[in-house]
Amino acid sequence: MREDGSADKFTLMDARIVPATTETIARAARLLREGRLVAFPTETVYGLGGDATNDAAVAAIFAAKARPRFNPLIIHVPGLAEAEALAVIDERARRAARQFWPGPLTLVLNRRSDCPVSLLASAGLDTVAVRVPAHPIALALLRETGRPVAAPSANRSGRVSPTEAAHVAAELGDAVALIVDGGACPVGVESTVLDLTTETPTLLRPGGETLEALTELLGPVDLASGSPEAPRSPGQLTSHYAPVLPLRVNAIDAHPGEALLAFGANPPSGFASMLNLSPRGDLVEAAANLFAMLRRLDRPEFSAITVMPIPERGLGRAINDRLRRAAAPRP
Repeated sequence: MREDGSADKFTLMDARIVPATTETIARAARLLREGRLVAFPTETVYGLGGDATNDAAVAAIFAAKARPRFNPLIIHVPGLAEAEALAVIDERARRAARQFWPGPLTLVLNRRSDCPVSLLASAGLDTVAVRVPAHPIALALLRETGRPVAAPSANRSGRVSPTEAAHVAAELGDAVALIVDGGACPVGVESTVLDLTTETPTLLRPGGETLEALTELLGPVDLASGSPEAPRSPGQLTSHYAPVLPLRVNAIDAHPGEALLAFGANPPSGFASMLNLSPRGDLVEAAANLFAMLRRLDRPEFSAITVMPIPERGLGRAINDRLRRAAAPRP
C-alpha cells in the first residue's frame, strides 16, 4: 500500500488477483477442493476461504491469519438445504434463515452428529456457525465448490478487515493462492452472529443485520456476556479490527497530529487530516466506508486516529463494536 493508504500499482497488478468470471470462479472452486486457500468477496468483507471439511485446509486458514485456534470460524454455504446437512435447524432457526438468508447473519447452531465440518473450524465446540452470503460471486463459488467453505475475514488476525481485493493481497501475501476480485464490499462490516442454542437468542456479535430486525422477528434477544478467552463466535476478542496507529473513539476535539474519522455534517477542525464516513449521517454508508477509511488514515505521519461519536442504533451498533475493539489495549 502507498502511504496514503491506496493500493499501489504492484498490488493492483498482483497475478493472484483475478476478476470474477465463470472461468476464474471455476478455477477458485478447483483450488478449494484441492485444499488451497482462496479469497473472495461477500457483501460484508472479503473472506479467506478453505474447504471446511479438510482439516489441513482449515489449519492453513489459522496459520495464514495467525489466528488463535480457540476462535471458531464461520462456515459459508449456498442455501438452507446445505446448512441442514451441517447443523440442527429448529423452527426458530428456520424462521431466521427464511427471513435473513442470503444476508449478513450468521447462526450458531448445534452440530449434527454426522456434520462433516472439521472440529478445528468449530474450535472444538459442539456448535457450528453458518451463514449464506448475499453476494452473487460468493454464491456462485460455493455452488461450484460443492462443499462448505470456512471463510473468516481475509486479513491477519486482529487487523482491519479487507473490503477490497488489494487489501487482501497487502495483508496475506503468498498465503492465499487466488484472490477473486468483486470490487468493494457493499455492507463493509462483518455479519451479525446470533446464537440459537440458548433458550433466548443471544447476540454474540453485532454486524450487518440489525438487532432491531432480529428482535422484530424473534422477540427478545440477549446480549453476549461470555469470556473473550473462550469465544463462541468470531469477533469476540477484546482487541480486534485494529489499525497500526492508536485509535481514540467518541472524540470531539483534536490532539496534536491526529487524523479524524468523522461522521455527519459538522466535523470539528484542527486535525492533521480527515475522512468522513458519511457527511449526511447515514449509518449504512458509514459501515460500508469504515474499514477502507481506517486503512487510509493508518499512516505513520499521524500520531493516532480519532473517531467522532457514532449513534448506537441500527448499523451504528456494529460500527461501535468494531471501533471499541480496535481501540482496546493490545496483547
